[in-house]
Amino acid sequence: MKKKYIIFPSILIFLSIFLIISVKNVKPIEVTNSPDWVSIEDAFEEAATKQKLILVDVYEVGCKYCRAMEREVYPDSTVRAVLDEGYIPVKLNGNSQDLITINGKKISSIDYAQSHGIYVFPTTMILDANGAVVKKRTGYMGIDELRRFLYKSEG
Repeated sequence: MKKKYIIFPSILIFLSIFLIISVKNVKPIEVTNSPDWVSIEDAFEEAATKQKLILVDVYEVGCKYCRAMEREVYPDSTVRAVLDEGYIPVKLNGNSQDLITINGKKISSIDYAQSHGIYVFPTTMILDANGAVVKKRTGYMGIDELRRFLYKSEG
């Protein structure tokens, strides 16, 4: 009977200490060399003056493939070289009710994404300065796939 009173609190203390140490050691992954993402409003203004296309990464917060692209694909030096040369990068939460302004008209991010047929994440779109879709691809793309996608979009 006395062993029970000693063993149970000891296990509880051990698990508590283990949990505290584990939680303290978990840190978010910092992404280095990430593109300089801009808002979609700023991208349209910049695209008109710099003669560049707009890359729109439409993502969802809980999407593991979206996070994988953000962590592994976009920071790659070869992808960054192509992006920096010919594109203005934009991230857009495709499930957000946040308002964005497109051609002077306010629309929610989710409505904008759905107006372009985007219901699956991630989706990558290439737009011209007027907002017309040049190219669109749904799903995860690795480094080589994204680089080929970007090269084929350049004119």
